[in-house]
Amino acid sequence: MPILLLDENLPKKLKYRFGEGYDVTTVPERGWSSLKNGELLKAMHDAGIEFLITADKNLSYQQNYQKLGIKLIVLNTVDNQYEFVLPFVPKIKALFGQDIIQDYNWIDL
Repeated sequence: MPILLLDENLPKKLKYRFGEGYDVTTVPERGWSSLKNGELLKAMHDAGIEFLITADKNLSYQQNYQKLGIKLIVLNTVDNQYEFVLPFVPKIKALFGQDIIQDYNWIDL
């Protein structure tokens, strides 16, 4: 089962909406809150975490995530509060259900 990492720009409680079959952890749970983006991607790689769910729309332009084998799932949201990002969970799950995860995944509502 792949591990999904929720970036610290997303509410931690979002992880509980994925349910069984998903191993979701957060940046703070891993003790990575102080890491910059490049360091975070390296820590993910070293820990065997392949998927980063984030609302940071610029991350793909700033970092070479593909070189580390990281797949980005970017939520195109106007607000990072729980009620705004919760509707993205079924769309994220659909990506995994259809096995169509690419290196860069932009999700709109």
